[in-house]
Amino acid sequence: MQKQKLSAIFFDIDDTLYSTYEFSEMAREAALDAMIKLGLKTPKEQLKQELDEIVEEFSSNYEHHFDKLLLRIPKRYYKNINPSILVASAVVAYHDTKFRHLRPYEDVVEVLKLLYNTELILGVITAGFTVKQAEKLVRLKVLPYITPNAIFLSDELGISKPNVKLYLRACSDLNLKPSECMYIGDNPLTDIDPPKKIGMIAVRNMRSSKHLHVQGKFPPDYEIHNFWDLLDILREDFGLKV
Repeated sequence: MQKQKLSAIFFDIDDTLYSTYEFSEMAREAALDAMIKLGLKTPKEQLKQELDEIVEEFSSNYEHHFDKLLLRIPKRYYKNINPSILVASAVVAYHDTKFRHLRPYEDVVEVLKLLYNTELILGVITAGFTVKQAEKLVRLKVLPYITPNAIFLSDELGISKPNVKLYLRACSDLNLKPSECMYIGDNPLTDIDPPKKIGMIAVRNMRSSKHLHVQGKFPPDYEIHNFWDLLDILREDFGLKV
């Protein structure tokens, strides 16, 4: 039986290459601790609840979470403290956490190294602010294994998920048919339904619990729990020799 042709694999970033949820929780905790240390007199749990609401309302890519946080807290709780210093302390703590703890899943790097030695194009299709998503790729240290012209950032292109044009753009720019391209992501609504609509091979990453109970219109072609599962699929169904 002839194996299906596969020319490219595109990856989502968040909760696919690394645990966005775990990192975000850690970084936000560090930011709130820094603000409290400077004298913000509000219980941490109350601050966390407000911050979680802000992220939900304005999105995780919003750049002024901590400014909004102070707007929602009575000023008497930070009397005689410059609010800009409070915000700056939170931002520094958040970025320090990035420096120390933003790492890819260990098996991601190991499998990418193996795939890099094949003829496959390895790319990224991700939604979010350009600089933030590009920074993640740099900090995760996966760029040595990614095909340089196969990185597609929604904000940079003016097209975002779940618009199928984002996925079509990736295929057309690389002169590939959607049917010979695979996309791997965790959210059925943005990572499975759109690529399936245009005929891509869609793989649902079940590693994160964030979208486990979300159901899309289309079933994925495959489900994986780690990148070793992916490697097994590539060997068995696509004849990849790694």
